[in-house]
Amino acid sequence: MNLRGPIEEAPAIARVDLGRRTRAEIVVEVTRGDALESRHRVFAAVADASGDTLARWGEVGRTIFPRSAIKALQALPIVETGAADAFAVTDEELALACASHRGEPAHTERVIAWLGRVGLAVGDLECGAHAPLDALAAAALARSGSRPAAVHNNCSGKHTGMLTHARHMGEDVAGYTQVDHPAQMRVRATLEEMYGEALSHHGIDGCSIPTYAAPLEAIARGMARLADAGRLADTRARASTRIRKAWAAHPRLISGTGSFNTRILELLAPRALAKAGAEGVYCALVAESGLGIALKADDGAARAAEAALVAVLRECGAIDKTLWERCADLACPVVRNWNDDPVGEVRTVHGD
Repeated sequence: MNLRGPIEEAPAIARVDLGRRTRAEIVVEVTRGDALESRHRVFAAVADASGDTLARWGEVGRTIFPRSAIKALQALPIVETGAADAFAVTDEELALACASHRGEPAHTERVIAWLGRVGLAVGDLECGAHAPLDALAAAALARSGSRPAAVHNNCSGKHTGMLTHARHMGEDVAGYTQVDHPAQMRVRATLEEMYGEALSHHGIDGCSIPTYAAPLEAIARGMARLADAGRLADTRARASTRIRKAWAAHPRLISGTGSFNTRILELLAPRALAKAGAEGVYCALVAESGLGIALKADDGAARAAEAALVAVLRECGAIDKTLWERCADLACPVVRNWNDDPVGEVRTVHGD
């Protein structure tokens, strides 16, 4: 399979046949001039909600930390516990719970308002502070003389969601990031149910919550079950549908202005939804076919994960000929120097 070649008209998504075979890992190359400069290996799995792994690229049974790529799964308890209804959580706020936002005012102002409605404040967030990831927002903060706060953390929406269901359940919100806090135990149980996999190995994420290692193909199953809500129990099906709706409706809240994650959502949602995670992880779902995708760049390179994601979404039928043309600069981005001259490209070259 040459993932760079011209695409034929994609079949209807419901009839996508992924071949149910194991393939070599996807390879993403970076060129400079006419020479190869770097090469990345990407492992990827595509699964359906029944638990079948329909396509494998490389070592999909190895465990990885999915990091922020599974925030939509981690957000399910906000709705399932009744907290979303009790605190009138909006779709914009649910999108922020799924987000790795860039600290723009559209993000931080909404998080602060949400915290206030729950009876909490920025000081209750335990995610740590960093400067806004958006350059304009970071510059504006610096000009104001203010220091970065936890609300600028790209995970502040996820943390506000966890605080919301902890508050609703009458739990002490202090220490909500600890592995034995009821909020984290709910999240872990949700992940185990969606993956169909017991989770025993955990580390600490950049935002201080537990992150659980799982096989790529199990994570893909979890995303497929989020896509195919008809297979879930009623409460979870309703929560999944609501989370997907929020995720699809607010691409700029999920990430930020001009980012790859926002742009791919603007092109594909609600047909397909995608979310980045640190260290070269991406998860996605194709709603119409109930497929889940999980991939990991072996060396943690985001540029490799992004290019490979477009290729796998194409393979899954989520990107037809027209969309492929619009995705060209995402599938094969140009490498530019500081004068903005094109000097190379990032390209996905094979996955057979």
